Amino acid sequence: MMMDLTSLEIFQAVAAERSVTHAAKRLDRAPSNVSTRVQQLERQVGASLFSRDGKRMLLTSEGETFLAYAERLLALAAEAKAALRPPDPTGPLRVGTMESTAASRLPPSLAQFHARWPSVPLQLSMGATSELTDRVISGELDCALIAQPPDGLDENRHFSGGPTPLHADRVFVEDLLVVLPAAHPAIENAADLQVDTIAALEPGCTYRRIAEDWGRRTRPLQTLELGSYHAILASVATGTTAGVIPKSVLDLLHWPAGRQTYRLAAVDTLLIRRKDYRSEPFDAFLRILQQSGSVGSELPT
Repeated sequence: MMMDLTSLEIFQAVAAERSVTHAAKRLDRAPSNVSTRVQQLERQVGASLFSRDGKRMLLTSEGETFLAYAERLLALAAEAKAALRPPDPTGPLRVGTMESTAASRLPPSLAQFHARWPSVPLQLSMGATSELTDRVISGELDCALIAQPPDGLDENRHFSGGPTPLHADRVFVEDLLVVLPAAHPAIENAADLQVDTIAALEPGCTYRRIAEDWGRRTRPLQTLELGSYHAILASVATGTTAGVIPKSVLDLLHWPAGRQTYRLAAVDTLLIRRKDYRSEPFDAFLRILQQSGSVGSELPT
């Protein structure tokens, strides 16, 4: 019978407690089991490791010598285990995100992630879907939260068939709205708009591309490029433009109740990563996002 680490741990506990009963309680084992394992160990090493003085277990000189080796062996085993799988991951998790997602969805999830992985810095970078996708592919970001491009848009090339370096998981579903000026009547399509301009973010924004594609089907619309959703709503308030904005963001902003909106689309928010990248912090981050968004399915890649 070969000497094992469990026998060494039992021997170490008995040596420290000087009692089989106390060692058994410390190890959550039956005293008879502890006694048997000590006797087996003594037979294996061919020496008496303890002198029995009633219920007291005192180390013999051979036991003192063996204890030093047992402690070294147990420490070496712990070191080997830690080297193969460190208890706490090191290095940051680099996450890209759309500004809208960062504002409306991420704060509770980021707090939960920090509570679970306090030693892992989470670095956020803002950008539009097309930019974030390129940065994940290049390895500049570990993962990114993007809006899934619909069929027909250029940036959908990474998600609509064919080989791709990316893996994607759905985490949220956003209601994308067209926000109308005050007193504008309800609309059923872009042809009903009484303005010729729609305010949106930068060209790489998938929400902008969806709105432009929607308008193009029935009438030509100009796009007013603005830098924030606050600016978009301010432009809509002038009465000269409509605006494109996710409902989750609109719910955060001060916007008069009763103003007309048009539901443009339900758009999946994806957490994307390279197929060759995976880590425990990433998996934890994904689970937190899916739980908060009640969505949990992979896209075929």
